[in-house]
Amino acid sequence: MSDVNLVLRSTRVITPEGTRAATVTVSGGTIAAVLPYDAEVPAGARIEDFGDDVLLPGLVDTHVHVNDPGRTEWEGFWTATRAAAAGGITTLVDMPLNSLPPTTTVDNLRTKKDVAAAKAHIDVGFWGGALPDNVADLKPLHDAGVYGFKCFLSPSGVDEFPHLDQERLAASMAEIAGFDGLLIVHAEDPHELDVAPHLSGPKYADYLQTRPPVSENVAIEGLIAVAKRIGARARVHVLHLSSAAALPLIAAAKREGVRLTVETCPHYLTLTAEEVPDGASEFKCCPPIRESANQDLLWAALADGTIDCIVTDHSPSTADLKTDDFATAWGGISGLQLSLPAIWTEARKRGHSLEDVVRWMSTRTSELVGLTQKGAIEAGRDADFAVLAPEETFTVDPAELQHRNRVTAYAGKTLHGVVRSTWLHGERILDGGTFAEPAGRLLERNN
Repeated sequence: MSDVNLVLRSTRVITPEGTRAATVTVSGGTIAAVLPYDAEVPAGARIEDFGDDVLLPGLVDTHVHVNDPGRTEWEGFWTATRAAAAGGITTLVDMPLNSLPPTTTVDNLRTKKDVAAAKAHIDVGFWGGALPDNVADLKPLHDAGVYGFKCFLSPSGVDEFPHLDQERLAASMAEIAGFDGLLIVHAEDPHELDVAPHLSGPKYADYLQTRPPVSENVAIEGLIAVAKRIGARARVHVLHLSSAAALPLIAAAKREGVRLTVETCPHYLTLTAEEVPDGASEFKCCPPIRESANQDLLWAALADGTIDCIVTDHSPSTADLKTDDFATAWGGISGLQLSLPAIWTEARKRGHSLEDVVRWMSTRTSELVGLTQKGAIEAGRDADFAVLAPEETFTVDPAELQHRNRVTAYAGKTLHGVVRSTWLHGERILDGGTFAEPAGRLLERNN
């Protein structure tokens, strides 16, 4: 262990075997070993003792809209990755839309990488996009290292990223299955949205009617049917599940061997329709935040594995787009910096452990995209960590957020879990409120 340059010690280290007092040694940005708490410190190594604060693997958020380039007034790699680091997230995978150009060709991917390279405070990977007319671009994007392909089954909200009808969905899924790629799907059915009430104004109850659970249920049922037709090579992932009514469909498909995974988001797990004030479009997202009884079922599905993971779906905009009319306001919630404390606050109430939170927000998200070097504190993994004071609380002040536009549905809420520091490849990138210079790497799929 003569090449060990850093030693991290805590009475509570979350490892794949459980939480224990341990000493973690780091060499060249990689975890060298996880040793007993009282292990001897190698000569010349720097030691950081975190006492009773929890050392956990850096979180991996696989659903982030950075919007850079093209809509950088909404967000950007500099601000998004700082906000992520402030929330204990050390890796994010950027969505292919809301930037201009969208990540739907290799040239467009190159443009995005050129913008991100000097701005990333954490490691960043990229999704590609599946559009009605870019089937020929999917394999080249896969070969260029994207982690999979995002599509919509209903209008996306931006003209440059049109949705797929059932025929185009099947064509894209078949193409992606041919090289064992991953298709990730915004699953709301356009017909069900068309026949739902078309209501406008400030009442959240009216907005809920415009995006009913059946729109998700029908879309997911159709997605599963297409995957079954294409066969065992089809890999599909349902994005930001809101409707608990779809859970029996999902569970049945998994039992039948469909290669299906599912995510949900902090806002569906910690906020409820009953608490949304009229006109408060900082709570608007698509699909929407639903009632508390629905939320209870989502938590149960996380516990039994029907839902695989939790991601932010960080989808920011400028404040002027968050009007008090739910019909016209931008649909998206900014959650990067607050996702860990928001989830931990609710999880602890429901009897879940920090080990559960790590599994949902780091281990399984890493597994989703094949980031085998992330997601756990064990030898050979990247030395990416968050140091958390789980019993401490804070009250959310929008002025203290690192997001470019400090619009948040959590304003004024008291949350458990203060991130003390964040580490990337064995270097401290956040210490209290002080950030290091950007040192993130641009990642490519390696399997």
